[in-house]
Amino acid sequence: YGGISMSRLCFLRKRPNLYASVLLNPFLKRTFSTSQITRAKQHEADIAVVGGGAGGLSVATQLLEAEKDLKIVIIEPSSQHYYQPGWTFVGSGIFTKDQTVRPEASFIPPSTTWIKDKVTEFVPEENKISLSLGDYVRYKYLVVAAGIQINWDGVKGLKESIGKNGVCSNYGFDYCESTWEFIKETKSGSALFTQPVTPIKCGGAPQKIMYLADDYWTKQGVRKNIDIRFLTGTPSQFAAPDYAKELVKICDEKNINRNYKHNLIQIKPDQKIAVFKNLDTNEDVSFEYSFIHVVPPMSSPDFIKNSPIANQAGWVDVNKETLQHVKYSNIFSLGDCSSLPTSKTAAAVSSQAPILTANLLRDMKQLQPKYKYDGYTSCPIPTSYDKLMFCEFDYTLARKESTPFDQRKPRKIFFWMKQYLVPVIYWKGLLKGIWKGVRRPIEFKAEKPSS
Repeated sequence: YGGISMSRLCFLRKRPNLYASVLLNPFLKRTFSTSQITRAKQHEADIAVVGGGAGGLSVATQLLEAEKDLKIVIIEPSSQHYYQPGWTFVGSGIFTKDQTVRPEASFIPPSTTWIKDKVTEFVPEENKISLSLGDYVRYKYLVVAAGIQINWDGVKGLKESIGKNGVCSNYGFDYCESTWEFIKETKSGSALFTQPVTPIKCGGAPQKIMYLADDYWTKQGVRKNIDIRFLTGTPSQFAAPDYAKELVKICDEKNINRNYKHNLIQIKPDQKIAVFKNLDTNEDVSFEYSFIHVVPPMSSPDFIKNSPIANQAGWVDVNKETLQHVKYSNIFSLGDCSSLPTSKTAAAVSSQAPILTANLLRDMKQLQPKYKYDGYTSCPIPTSYDKLMFCEFDYTLARKESTPFDQRKPRKIFFWMKQYLVPVIYWKGLLKGIWKGVRRPIEFKAEKPSS
């Protein structure tokens, strides 16, 4: 009766007051119902997309733009979508945290199937993916866009101290607000800004918050009391040398100290000491801090690095030009989890997605991949609260700039673009499949199979 089993009815009839309340209360009737949500154990897809971030959503939408009848399954466990490039501005008081999050459901293409679950295993020989709740997906093609894994436990003491006593990071939604709080609280002492030796998402982000903090402290009149130090596990200021030279000059002008090849290995919060490994000498070097912004080490997600589709470094092993897997021709990958040797940014994804989509559609028509990704990426680095250096480069690390200005020079127009224009492009363009990057858009439907 009303979804209540006979055994439960017998139980309830012995308790008249409870029995009456259940029969009269629809909510309680549902609570006692024995009906279950049916879960299909097997899902079939023309294309399975692992990841509902910028890469997965943009590819899914662009595929449907070209072939509206494709059966696409998107596997994404999160109910929220985060605009992660905005977290630097949250950490500097420009954005609120709420400006960087929206419901994932509002970006899932309506004709696709969203499975809100996690991947546990890839079985490429069987064209199958296993999921954590027991389901599995069989696919004809697979697109892997699962992002990057942040390893908070990769630095001893970090997980316990993050968001407390001057230890902060803009690399987590739950922590970026504390960066702004600690910047405002810091009046003197040593301010450390770190970058790990591992690949990270947005290679310029470790410096972005440093320049904004410097500008804030300068305007507050306390900068002279604060020693700022940039400690990075990498051998230089920035990957692209033309921009690196200008950033070094900016550091010199701002009196920012630098230590290259210094990788953070431990936080001692009780003593306010950060321990780094000097990668040249293998010695441990300690620095006291009043404020420390930590960029944690990162890696490919565990379910990828331990799978048959990964290379030795753990990334999805794809051709750097076609984005097609080097072993399994029906697998493609883009974004942070891929082996593409370029800076891991949303701007890179915006250029990768059209290339991947076009080449996958060609493969479906038994044509060879034709389109080539040149490694284009972009990293906008604010150097103050009103100027920004707009870094654009490719696999060669040469400048590939999209404006008529010399983008090595920080400009107000670039800061305005980052604050007001880029978020709109992300939410309304990239995730909707409309924005296909700043360079050489591709018309997919013009592609016809050869006779």
